Amino acid sequence: MEAIGVEPGGTRPRVVDVPRPDPEPGEALVRTLRVGVDGTDRGIIAGDHGSLPPGEDLLVLGHEAVGVVETAPETGFERGDVVAPTVRRPPTDGGNEFFERGEADMAPPGATVERGIDGAHGFMSEFFTSPASSLVRVPETLACWGFLVEPVSVVEKALELARASRSSFDWTPQTALVLGNGSLGLLAVAALVGEFDVYCLDRRSRPQPGIDIVERLGGTYVDARETPLPAIPDQHEPADLVFEATGYAKHAFQSIEALAPNGVAALLGVPDSWRFEVDGGRLHERLVLSNRALVGSVNSGPRHFRRAVDRIGSFPDWFPASYVSRVVDVDSFSAAFEAGDQILKTAVEFDSS
Repeated sequence: MEAIGVEPGGTRPRVVDVPRPDPEPGEALVRTLRVGVDGTDRGIIAGDHGSLPPGEDLLVLGHEAVGVVETAPETGFERGDVVAPTVRRPPTDGGNEFFERGEADMAPPGATVERGIDGAHGFMSEFFTSPASSLVRVPETLACWGFLVEPVSVVEKALELARASRSSFDWTPQTALVLGNGSLGLLAVAALVGEFDVYCLDRRSRPQPGIDIVERLGGTYVDARETPLPAIPDQHEPADLVFEATGYAKHAFQSIEALAPNGVAALLGVPDSWRFEVDGGRLHERLVLSNRALVGSVNSGPRHFRRAVDRIGSFPDWFPASYVSRVVDVDSFSAAFEAGDQILKTAVEFDSS
C-alpha cells in the first residue's frame, strides 16, 4: 500500500510502498480518508525532532487522521464507522503507570511513543491499525473534517488544564488572548469566541486569511508590531486566559504581564533553545501577588478527542472550509507540506468516497 514517509537526513518526504498492516486482537483495521499536516510534521522533515520506530529506516508521517473501520471484530466498532485515532502509545518495552491510569497524555518524554512523530509509524498511509481503545467515533457528517479532531483535542486539553488551575475559587473569566493566528491559534479562537471576548495577537499583514477568520468569528486581531504583548492590558484589556500557540520563548514570560489578576496562561508552543534576560523578580511578584498562573500542555487523551468532536460540530458551517486551505491527493502530496502566510491548514486525501 502507499504511504508517505521520511528518512533520517532526508530533505523531503516521499511516497513509499509498505505492507498493509494486519490488526492484532483488540485492534481495528482502518481505511484512511484524510491526514492533516502541521508544524510538527514540517519539523520532523527538517530534522528538528522525531525518531524512527525501532529497527526501521523510515518514519511514516501523520498524526492528525480520520478513517473508516474496515474490520474490528469484538471491539465494539463495526465496518463503516468513522473514527479518529489518538496519538500516544506505550513504549516498546511495555506500558507504565500513565497508560494504566488512562493518562498517556501526561506521560513525560521517554514514557511514551507518538504515532507519526516519535518512535512509531503514523497514519499517512492507505490503511492503519489501532487499538480500539485509541479510536474515537466521528459522526459521518463530519468525516471530511475529522482530521481536525486531533488538533482541536490539543486545544481542549489546554483549556481543561487552565480551568483546573483555577478550580480552587470562583473563576469567571471573560477575556481571552490567543497568541498566534496559525493553524492551532485559529482553532483556539474558534473554540473560545462563544465563551470569551477574544483577542488574537500575531505579526501578519493584511490581506491574510487568518486575520479574516479571526474577525469573521467575532474576535479582535492585534498586530504585535503595533501593540506588543506586554502592552495589551493598557491598549485593550488584561486577559483572564492567555492561550500561547507560537513557540516564541519570550511569550511565556510576557504572558504574565498580559494577565489579569487570577488569570492563567496555557503554553503549547515548543520553542527553540534561546537565552535572554528577564526581570525574574518582577515576574515572580506578579505571579504571587496577583494569583496568576502558567500551565504547560502537550498532546491529549481520548476524552479530549471526544470533546473535540463535539466542538467541531459546534463550529460555524463556514469555518472548516475557510480554515482548511488545501486538500490534495497522494499524487500531489508535496503541496500539503508547503507553508506560508496564505496557507492555514492542509491535508492529504487517501480516499474521497
